Amino acid sequence: MRKSNLRKFALYGCFVLLIIAFRSGFYIDIPVESLKPIYANEFSKFIEIDGMQVHYRVEGTGMPIVLLHGTGSSLHTWDDWTENLKENYRVIRMDLPAFGLTGPNKRGDYSIDGYTHFLDKFVSKMKLDSILLAGNSLGGHIAWKYTLQHSEKVKKLILVDASGLSTHKPQPWIFKMAKTPLLNTLFLYITPRYILKHNLQQVYEDDSKITEELVTRYHKMTLRAGNRGAFIDRAKSDIMHSESFKEDQLKSIQTPTLLLWGKNDQWIPVENGNRMNALMPNSELVVIPNSGHVPMEENPIESIQILNAFLNQKTEN
Repeated sequence: MRKSNLRKFALYGCFVLLIIAFRSGFYIDIPVESLKPIYANEFSKFIEIDGMQVHYRVEGTGMPIVLLHGTGSSLHTWDDWTENLKENYRVIRMDLPAFGLTGPNKRGDYSIDGYTHFLDKFVSKMKLDSILLAGNSLGGHIAWKYTLQHSEKVKKLILVDASGLSTHKPQPWIFKMAKTPLLNTLFLYITPRYILKHNLQQVYEDDSKITEELVTRYHKMTLRAGNRGAFIDRAKSDIMHSESFKEDQLKSIQTPTLLLWGKNDQWIPVENGNRMNALMPNSELVVIPNSGHVPMEENPIESIQILNAFLNQKTEN
């Protein structure tokens, strides 16, 4: 009887904990029209590509510089860079498919090749013949693949903690969750703020820089209708190429390239920056101390100084 009572009590306790977790973390999708008043501004525009209404912004005048954000992020990750760059450049940034206000790709194509084709269509619709191109993490992978295919358009390439090569370490837990049956289904409904906060604590080196406003923005963008499902689909859709194939591709990029890395990046370690720098024939690596995976957010002053020094370098015609 005593063991039976303990078993019942344990089951009851698990049930209560599940209810608490469900109530504290259950969120319905937020319609994009409800998010526009908060996260779109006077520079925001929308352009149709592949049936999607792609959220983008254009600020400043001069040579176009296109900025691509990483997984789970949005064009807002470049806010600090944009404030500086728009004084001398035409800054163009967008919410990539599956993220931000743009939302899911109706075709469900979240492969790197799919993102590269998307960027090509965006560049064509914006009538950009010559650009500077920067990308962080996933955006960095898209940027170097696009440069590989359109070297005549990209005059300089900036890769910020870029993905594309194996990290030789376990994937971050949030990507493992997205690939795990049942857990990824629960993620569609149970997405508490603390999950996003914990995620930010992994990508930031200095947790004191993680504000409630920042957590709220990442959380709200995750809850944008369709984004949670798209995140899961993207995590499962990556086509794995051999490491030698990717290395050969990087060796083929002749474009002047800045590799900018946070020294304490837990997701894509600085060793990957060293490997890319050894492979790319016209690159330079600069490592930012006391920085994690998103130095343009976490260390805007240091990173923009490094960027401007690179952009001001003259290149041979």
